[in-house]
Amino acid sequence: MLERSRQYYLYDRPADMRKSFHTLGALVSEQMKLPLLSGAGFVFINKSKTHLKLLMWEGDGFSIYFKRLERGTFEHPASAGHFEISYEKLLLILQGIETKKVVKRKRFSVAEIQ
Repeated sequence: MLERSRQYYLYDRPADMRKSFHTLGALVSEQMKLPLLSGAGFVFINKSKTHLKLLMWEGDGFSIYFKRLERGTFEHPASAGHFEISYEKLLLILQGIETKKVVKRKRFSVAEIQ
């Protein structure tokens, strides 16, 4: 489900976790102004930061990944108007690691030489 090659976007405001496919999709297209059928993953976190939903188009339909914490909170690192989040940062958020203190060391990337 989570793939390094997929782009991820984090909604920059708290989301109502009662929302499902249609209403989360409306947030993506109307609020975030992003293409819903792009194959990207769209991440939503509630106000208390204890619930997270990930909405994805998988070629033949939508899927939702839902995680509810029994203790602790998710970090919500997005700033207003900036939605893109890296695969690595998403994994850290899911594992409860504060991303503000994480320093990523430089690595080789094919995109850098093109």
